[in-house]
Amino acid sequence: MKNALTFAALIGLVLCPISFADDFSSLEERMTGREFRDTGLHKLSDAELSALNRWIQERSLAEGESLTSPSRATVAGTVPDTATDRRGLPDANNDDSPIEARIVGSFNGWNGATVFELDNGMVWEQIDGKAFGMAEMENPQVTIEPGFWGSWRLRVDGYNARAQVRRIR
Repeated sequence: MKNALTFAALIGLVLCPISFADDFSSLEERMTGREFRDTGLHKLSDAELSALNRWIQERSLAEGESLTSPSRATVAGTVPDTATDRRGLPDANNDDSPIEARIVGSFNGWNGATVFELDNGMVWEQIDGKAFGMAEMENPQVTIEPGFWGSWRLRVDGYNARAQVRRIR
């Protein structure tokens, strides 16, 4: 585990220059869902990921790294701004506008506990326990819409079925 953290930290330092504390973007905000998964960072607990981000931030400030952050292209070719898009998170500013994005990679439905990694850097998990199968698709377009009492529902374009989800990152 220590080697994995060291490797992830080095990758973060090389690929993700960090600015001053006020402008700090965590690894999960700077990486696409696929990059986050491919580097193995998704296996870290929230506490481990927080410690790694804190270490990178402190080290970067001490070494005076660049103030500019690299842009990040997504599957759709846009550059997401997940640092300010707090929709679906507990501390959101009441922004109830639908979210349009793509699921990263192959997708063939949900199983009751599916985690949805989106090309805009958001990660949502299914909370309704229902299953729904569909033909396998690559990077399908999805819409996540607000429901009652702060709930959110995910729908894959071309299908009417919806999964109740909550944002975890």
